[in-house]
Amino acid sequence: MGAGHDHGQADARVSRMILAALILTAFFLVELFTALAINSIALLADAGHMLTDLVAMFMGLTAVLLARRGSTSPARTYGWHRAEVFTAVANAVLLLGVATFILYEAVERIGDAPEVPGVPLIVVALAGLAANLVVVVLLRSHSQQSLAVKGAYMEVLADTVGSVGVLIAGIVTVTTGWPYADIVVAVFVALWVLPRAISLARAALRILSETSPSHIDVEELRQALSAVDGVTEVHDLHVWTLVPGKDMVTAHLTSKRDSAQVLDDARAVLTARGLDHSTVQVEPPDAAADCECGSGDR
Repeated sequence: MGAGHDHGQADARVSRMILAALILTAFFLVELFTALAINSIALLADAGHMLTDLVAMFMGLTAVLLARRGSTSPARTYGWHRAEVFTAVANAVLLLGVATFILYEAVERIGDAPEVPGVPLIVVALAGLAANLVVVVLLRSHSQQSLAVKGAYMEVLADTVGSVGVLIAGIVTVTTGWPYADIVVAVFVALWVLPRAISLARAALRILSETSPSHIDVEELRQALSAVDGVTEVHDLHVWTLVPGKDMVTAHLTSKRDSAQVLDDARAVLTARGLDHSTVQVEPPDAAADCECGSGDR
């Protein structure tokens, strides 16, 4: 597993995102034209939500393509991988904006709920549910490997819940004529989206701030490196995430033992914890005192 595996993963990711984008575009057009034809504010609002899915999908696709392309510039030694993280932040802001808008519209409609025809709501909601479920299946496996895909996945997942809500609102409207069904559903969807948007933003900002990954215990890692035969001190230990699935680590080890063997043993410790992207420097005892590197570990 190496560069070929990474490129294979990226190719599969791109193919699935392109197919997902085509499905969402087709349904967005259907929903938009249906909403305009029957003068349905509810469907028009849902079409707007679907538009955010499309924006997230195309932003995520662009980020993945940039990350795969890399960079020929000497100034970009990590290529374009962080494009995925910036995209995730934008997607989180978009999700928060949509949720806020839905809540605002719901409050505005209290006391003046528009009449929404129930049958078109049911038909379009069923079509939307089918389209969203297909896209969710396409993106689910890759959403854990890329924040860009995760952002698009969360948008579609939220819209899937929205489609279920619109379906329920349509059934309630047809069977009871109650005009506030769509407002209740709108509030539910908005409250469902908000915590997920915040979670995505926190994950992206954690990476941008170069905080150590939540699944890595830095102090335990320090102790494990200190326990390597011959190591007398561990300093300048830094652990951070470039993009999900690519954790990085640098460390300086002071040792009287043969540096090649210490290096092999230290890398074994790191690899056992999933830290394959590592830079380890082995120093003689007198080098640590002369080192002017930052002492703060993370």
